[in-house]
Amino acid sequence: MSAIRRVTQTTDILGECPLWSEAEQALYWIDIRRPAVQRWHPATDAMRYWPMPDLVGSIALCGDGRVLVASRSLHYLDTRTGELTRIANQRAEDPALRFNDGKCDRQGRFWVGTMNDRTREPVGELYRVDGHGVTSVATGVRVPNGTCFSPDGRTMYCADSDLQTIFAYALDPDSGALGARREFARTTLPAVPDGATVDEDGFIWLAEYGGWRVTRYAPDGSVERVVEMPVQNPTSCTFGGPDLDILYITTASQRLSKDELAKQPLAGSLLAIEPGVRGFAEPKFVCDLS
Repeated sequence: MSAIRRVTQTTDILGECPLWSEAEQALYWIDIRRPAVQRWHPATDAMRYWPMPDLVGSIALCGDGRVLVASRSLHYLDTRTGELTRIANQRAEDPALRFNDGKCDRQGRFWVGTMNDRTREPVGELYRVDGHGVTSVATGVRVPNGTCFSPDGRTMYCADSDLQTIFAYALDPDSGALGARREFARTTLPAVPDGATVDEDGFIWLAEYGGWRVTRYAPDGSVERVVEMPVQNPTSCTFGGPDLDILYITTASQRLSKDELAKQPLAGSLLAIEPGVRGFAEPKFVCDLS
């Protein structure tokens, strides 16, 4: 395993949701609190920013130059023009609710959860976004995170950070129907489960916010590896690079004191490591809702 390194000079407030674009050979990710969508081309070190009008919880790449953006509502962002088009609202535009973590399954459906950004009460929902529209599939959610999918697409992993628990759902890859839910793994405070991805062996890489680490879980839920991080709050991770063998890790600088920031100067940085395994190309959102 290579050493952890900083790959851009950006410093995020709350970096999240990294996605590798194979077509562009570029990394997209967001800063929830700035708020902005960002893109970095490793070959040229070129950066591009798209400021957002409200907090943005997650994104998905489309196949036509657009990005699906989940904030207070769902939008399409045209990366060529910067135009933002709203396509769906979350529950009656409740001002306390916003979309948080989300990701596409192997078939290109987007799964995303909502949360109360103020109280963390269990009033959030998990949604499936596909050709049939935006469908609520689970309720009672506090802080949805860590959405990712097994290599065969038959298991969806989704965490509730407030419960320090990662759940595994049976998933019908053809219909998108969710089956039984089981507890997959738990973190120990102060670490809570944040963003996650799956490698080609079916192992889950989880950023543990507050825990100074990224953990690799085996498909049976056991801990296979712990990667110690130089920052307290890693937030999410994804595989990228020409061979999909680089693990990119987003981090946060929010709520850290001056003394804490001095002890972890990489807080908020985009980090990378070669862990010795490969990941999958993230599926594109294939359902046109415009």
